[in-house]
Amino acid sequence: MSGRLSSDSSFIYHTHSVSRSFASAIPRHSASPSETESNSPLLGLGRYTSLREGRRNWHNLGPSPSRRRKRDGRWWRAFKGGLRRIVRHPLFPRQPLTIILALLVFTVFAISLTLILLYVLNPDKEALPWRAYCTIPPTTSVPPHYRTALPYPYINPLPKVMPPSFPPDDLDTLPPAGLFLAVFSTDSSLERRMLIRTTWAAHPRSRNGAGEGDDGMGTSRTVVRFVLGQPRKGWERRIQTEMEMYNDIILLPCPENMNSGKSHAYFTWAASNAWVPPVYFNATHPVPEFSYSDQYTPAPRLAPHDPYLAWKDSASGHPRPWVRPDYVAKVDDDAFVMLAELESRMRLELYATGQRPYGMPYTSTASESFRVEAPKAESQTGPPADTDVSTTVEQEMPRYESVDDPLVYWGYLVKEKFMAGELYGLSWSLVDWVSKDQSVKALTKGAEDKQTAKWMALHPRAGEIRWSSDHCWIYDHPRSGTVYSHGFLFPSEVSRVKKSVLAYLDKVSRNSSTGTTLPSNPAVGTSPTPLSWAHSSVSTFGTRYQQPLQEMDLAHSVEALVEGSDMSKLHEGISTGTERAWRDREGRITRYENKRVGGTVVVHFIKKHMWFLETALAFLEGDNFSEAELEGLNADGDRLNLGLSSVWTDISVFKQTNASAAL
Repeated sequence: MSGRLSSDSSFIYHTHSVSRSFASAIPRHSASPSETESNSPLLGLGRYTSLREGRRNWHNLGPSPSRRRKRDGRWWRAFKGGLRRIVRHPLFPRQPLTIILALLVFTVFAISLTLILLYVLNPDKEALPWRAYCTIPPTTSVPPHYRTALPYPYINPLPKVMPPSFPPDDLDTLPPAGLFLAVFSTDSSLERRMLIRTTWAAHPRSRNGAGEGDDGMGTSRTVVRFVLGQPRKGWERRIQTEMEMYNDIILLPCPENMNSGKSHAYFTWAASNAWVPPVYFNATHPVPEFSYSDQYTPAPRLAPHDPYLAWKDSASGHPRPWVRPDYVAKVDDDAFVMLAELESRMRLELYATGQRPYGMPYTSTASESFRVEAPKAESQTGPPADTDVSTTVEQEMPRYESVDDPLVYWGYLVKEKFMAGELYGLSWSLVDWVSKDQSVKALTKGAEDKQTAKWMALHPRAGEIRWSSDHCWIYDHPRSGTVYSHGFLFPSEVSRVKKSVLAYLDKVSRNSSTGTTLPSNPAVGTSPTPLSWAHSSVSTFGTRYQQPLQEMDLAHSVEALVEGSDMSKLHEGISTGTERAWRDREGRITRYENKRVGGTVVVHFIKKHMWFLETALAFLEGDNFSEAELEGLNADGDRLNLGLSSVWTDISVFKQTNASAAL
């Protein structure tokens, strides 16, 4: 063994000696100065490094990736640790039954939290006092930024001089207004468009008014069109076919949307392409002359629901050129519009003086009802702050003798801020300005009705724009259950409402200490609004509508939706009241108080086709005289000359229909 170890040791020693002698035989070169410096310990570099490797990038001065990973990992570990502690907690459910109970508790909590947030964030928490709105109409149309804001619930103060009742006696002596009305629709809403075409866009009672009407003269310059964005793929051919068939669809050069610029695109389109028929007849007053009165174009191809006088003029073989509209308006397709009512109100705005309703005598601006204030700090347009705005907006010359174009912003004023989007209109001068102003083009995204109000505040003459609002005759469908809903409204019921509210105010005034002030007038914020001012015989805010009786045919169920009707006041347990309520109902002549217009303008929030048909039956159908009224009439044929406006269809065919199942 020892000999074996000695031989191995001598072999290893011999190999090591050979390797040393071989290495000593290789020539050595002296290190260059550069290599010596680069490896110098004084430079802190143990090897040669390039400039890219030797310094950190200038744009990467934050924490290194490894540190970021460590920090992210620390948060993740903390989250897992907390989750692990929760799961290991003794109260954490582990059995199937306890897990199900825990999920139920969590679901109830989530739903409750959601409902609480919806309630807190919802600005409409109580029904609006629509009875006061119908009793005390606005006495000024000064923009909200230029007058004292009304406190909630935004009821106008009782003026010293009440505005004249609508309609004025000379309404039909004024030339009709030119109105271009666009129904905002979508590519898939063919059924709703067909309902509109065959009801309020063409029906004689919508265009002519109540009673015998005016043979369509008032709406002879009112044109209805449907406005769509670009149709989706697969809908192009359908829309193109519908356009060829009805010739009443406008395609805007933008995608279909609600609050992403469609309204501005429409007004921009209208500034170049909106036309209406001229005045076809001679009126007592001359046709007003405005800056756009000399613009005209050849008569276009007509739509089936265009005015009768336009069709008659087209059939003559030499149709007259069309002209620019006085108003360009938009309406949602879930609204029902009475065209004669809308046109008559917009017509008066063309001839109104200053910021007062048409026909209202001049009242000193020192009175409370016309008190105005300088523009708010955020508004940079209009008269200077030291200028009495009332002197700017109150002018005593008639509008049709003025060289200035009318500046009108018409609709339903919401919370003293903007006109509601279901329907609002702009006079032609405002439409032309909206289409060109660069600052407006930067405010096209967002809630379209609120954006339009912002546009009006940017106008160079913002203080002179007439913010004309109607809070009485624009409301939601009775079945909608919103704060804006109540029964279908007619002038006869509003007359009863006015009598009741004014009697209440008179009583409060007489019971006050001085006898001259109105401490209970909610417009001045001295006491709560009476709950009775929001009462409706048809609907209740926040409650789903239920018809008075379960077994009611369609005609009776529609009558039950009329505000103040005997049918709406029935309840279960009355066996003989239905037929009596139907027999004693008011006819259309009585409901409209022997006038052509003066009733509902727009019913909004019609989300179901059946609701739409109910509205059509309530306003476009019905007898001019009920059975009880006919019995009290003398045998005078002239009084029963109902005219064309009372004829459309016979709703007696519906009387045997059970409406409770259909609705």
